This record gives sequence, C-alpha cells and structure tokens, in this order.
Amino acid sequence: MTVRVEVMTGESLLACLPELSLLRIEIFREFPYLYDGDLAYEQRYLAHYASAQDAVIVGAFDGRRLVGAATGAPLVEQEQQIWEPCKRLGYDLAHSFYFGESVLKPSYRGQGIGVQFFEQREDHARAVGASVALFSSVIRALNHQFRPVGYKPLDRFWRKRGYAVVDGLICSLSWKEIGEAKETMKPMQFWMKRLPS
Repeated sequence: MTVRVEVMTGESLLACLPELSLLRIEIFREFPYLYDGDLAYEQRYLAHYASAQDAVIVGAFDGRRLVGAATGAPLVEQEQQIWEPCKRLGYDLAHSFYFGESVLKPSYRGQGIGVQFFEQREDHARAVGASVALFSSVIRALNHQFRPVGYKPLDRFWRKRGYAVVDGLICSLSWKEIGEAKETMKPMQFWMKRLPS
C-alpha cells in the first residue's frame, strides 16, 4: 500500500479536522488512553489547532482517506495545564514546541509512518524558531486492569527518536475514560529533545 505523508497548515489543516476527530476517537479507545470520546469534545479540542499560531498537522493519507495524523503547536499556544509545569521548572517556553497526538490505524503501523510524523513535526518546529520539542504520555500502572497481555509501550521508539523522560516534569490532563461517568484527571509524563539547528 502507498501512503502519502504531508504537512498541513492553514486551509489544508482545517479541512482534515472532521476526519481527525473520528480517528482520535477510534485510536485513543485503545490502551493506554482508554478514551471514551465524542464528537462534541473533539470539535472543542481540535478548534485549538485551527486557531493556534504556527500549529501543524502531519497527515498520512491512503488515497484521499486520512489513516493517521500527528499534531503540534508552540508550547505557549497550549492549555495552561501543559505549559505551566514547564514554566515552573524554568524551561524556555518561547522556544519550545509541543507535540500533541500521533494516531495511526493499526494496519498501517510498522511502515515508518510514525518516524515521518516525528521528523516532519521537528522540521516544522525548527522552521518556526523552536530549539526544543516535547510531548507527554499518560502514566499507567503496570498492573492496570485493562493493560493487554504483551502490551509494549512506545518508550523504545521515542528513545530512538532522541527523546528522554524529564524527571519531575508531569502535567495532568482530563478526559472521560471507558467505564467512567465523567472526565477525570490523568497524570502525563513529559519527554523532551533538543532540536539540532
């Protein structure tokens, strides 16, 4: 199968938001996020990327169908609960770029698309003046009741991309999890990489 991976900003970014909403709901139901999403929440969340300065979405397309995507925007454009822990620990918010989600349909995994998601977002981040890229991942207990047998976290993949856990840098984000009656806060561990100039 031939998949086209391309950077989207401006009008092309806006055009992919409805498909991205459905893709996020589908992929984030999987462990470790267990996201019980709905379109109304997605529209509010993704509206941020429609308005954030220097935001980017890297889309993976099989023909015209969006099969994967990765998002990012400057750290200062993120919600306060994301940038505030970074500010508290003295990080340079003005030159930091935050990667949101990377979602990809299972049948397209293992083909290097995830690598392209990181490379193209890093290129974009450098182009808008960032010297640091960072993201956060949900912290789950090793004995979590919904952890699939044989589950392997993406830590090794992220380390191969040059990212490392930042000890003590944790934020909390809220979403409704499968089986929950309402949204609850989830701890998120930051990973960071210095971008070569």
